[in-house]
Amino acid sequence: MPAEKLPFWRVKSLEQMTQREWESLCDGCGRCCLNKLEDEDTGATVFTSVGCKLLDGETCRCTDYKNRRRKVRDCVKLTPRNVKRIPWLPPTCAYRLVAQGRDLYWWHPLVSGDPDTVHLAGVSVRGRVAASERDVPDERLEDFIVSWPGRVPKRARSRAASNAKERAKKR
Repeated sequence: MPAEKLPFWRVKSLEQMTQREWESLCDGCGRCCLNKLEDEDTGATVFTSVGCKLLDGETCRCTDYKNRRRKVRDCVKLTPRNVKRIPWLPPTCAYRLVAQGRDLYWWHPLVSGDPDTVHLAGVSVRGRVAASERDVPDERLEDFIVSWPGRVPKRARSRAASNAKERAKKR
């Protein structure tokens, strides 16, 4: 396929992308907006099912994206440089995938053309946010540790698997 026919994320580096292209890489899963804990001994990061106070658990989007860094002191702004160094980015994260030279999954809105496929594929946090950080004190975060944000859901791995599940549901 000629380069001019390839999508921008396959021909441009993260550094070469326009602001609009960069922002469109976010699939809207909300996984990076879950509170995380770091093990002091090992440095390993674990996710919790507690969402940032600005996370809308239904839309899986920030309720005040423009002002998020002023309202949430530890909100991390992704950059082409830090995307390559942040260990807690989910394995499904488009920024991580592109930085690694990999392609986007079939359910990514840029591929599917539908912003709901991230939810249909089971990738988003929709229905999985147990609480807001407003309601959970830091000392209770350990009670909410979950492993799913660090994994690729089975139905999200391949379009064929997703189509087979849909056919099975119809029977």
